[in-house]
Amino acid sequence: MSRPSLDLEACRRRQSRLRAAMEALGVELAVLTRMESIQWLTGARVGPLFQPVASIDSAGRVTLVLPSRRIETPAAADEVAPYEEKWLSTMRDASDQRIASIAAWRAACPDMPRRVGCEFSSACKHLLAAADGEWADLDATMFQLRRRKDADELAILAAANEANRAMYQHAREAIEPGINEIDLYAQLHALAVKTLGEPLTYFGQDFRSAARGGAPRDRTAQAGELYILDLGVGLNGYHTDNARTIAVGGEPTDAQQRAWKHIAAAFPIVEANVKPGASCRALFEQVRQQLAEAAPWAFNHHLGHGVGLAPHEGPHLNPNWDDTFQPGDYIAVEPGLYHEELNAGIRLEQNYVVTDSGAELLTDWPLGL
Repeated sequence: MSRPSLDLEACRRRQSRLRAAMEALGVELAVLTRMESIQWLTGARVGPLFQPVASIDSAGRVTLVLPSRRIETPAAADEVAPYEEKWLSTMRDASDQRIASIAAWRAACPDMPRRVGCEFSSACKHLLAAADGEWADLDATMFQLRRRKDADELAILAAANEANRAMYQHAREAIEPGINEIDLYAQLHALAVKTLGEPLTYFGQDFRSAARGGAPRDRTAQAGELYILDLGVGLNGYHTDNARTIAVGGEPTDAQQRAWKHIAAAFPIVEANVKPGASCRALFEQVRQQLAEAAPWAFNHHLGHGVGLAPHEGPHLNPNWDDTFQPGDYIAVEPGLYHEELNAGIRLEQNYVVTDSGAELLTDWPLGL
């Protein structure tokens, strides 16, 4: 399949949205050091071993510092400067790379305004020492801006989800009594790589039978167990996250089938209530009340979350936050029920994008046990 990537014109539009947020905060220059934020802003992704820097000023000028061997990476930037990430092919330590990248950025941006913004969660003292003015925290701003998925981002997520579709189809054929969790994990990983035609930038999350979740074990699945697969791949830095549960042996018990029906009934509630401005907390409570009818089987985790350049983003379908849905939110909705009687539980997870009129389902492959 062809490799989808971020559209540089779309990156320029994202830069305009950041500039509007900067103006509201009174920030004249934004300096980004989180790889996810730099990719979102410029389209350039150089991987986790490097320490790039990007900045944008109030006039819209973008300066990007990349490892010297990645200097030709396509990017929506007005100036691209290199830093030395290796010496004679030996990778420099991350701290040394960061010092070098900040020095290159400072050389490219000699004039510092009075008020500068950065992501405090990833800012180091070398960055903060680079300007004498006032620093403002942009972490919350960047996470809020990243919630809205543009068409180029949705295209990457859709392509990545084709690996999930293929993995679930294979799992339904491969899962039978005696299959080893490690063997299935290896099969699924190989299939995802083959489907996408390139190495993955992430692979997770849950690969255990008769367990709520976790990494695969050197263990064989037994007839009557439920095998929860909560799968996610990374493509060009973007993550997928959706789950299915498969009955080992293909014959779920009556209790397991009843639990499945309770969980599946949550999705029409979601689809009827997700719309811009609606409360994520209120939706969580509606689904929790519906699943409480299945007691003593327990629903005791969040209802879902946003997905994108991180596995968990806003909005949070969780009573510990008070988010509301916004157009462009890409959400993973994952109701579940757990109990010893179910051996050990069921989780189903669908992906939606929030549109101006509601929720559009993106993961339309089979849900059944």
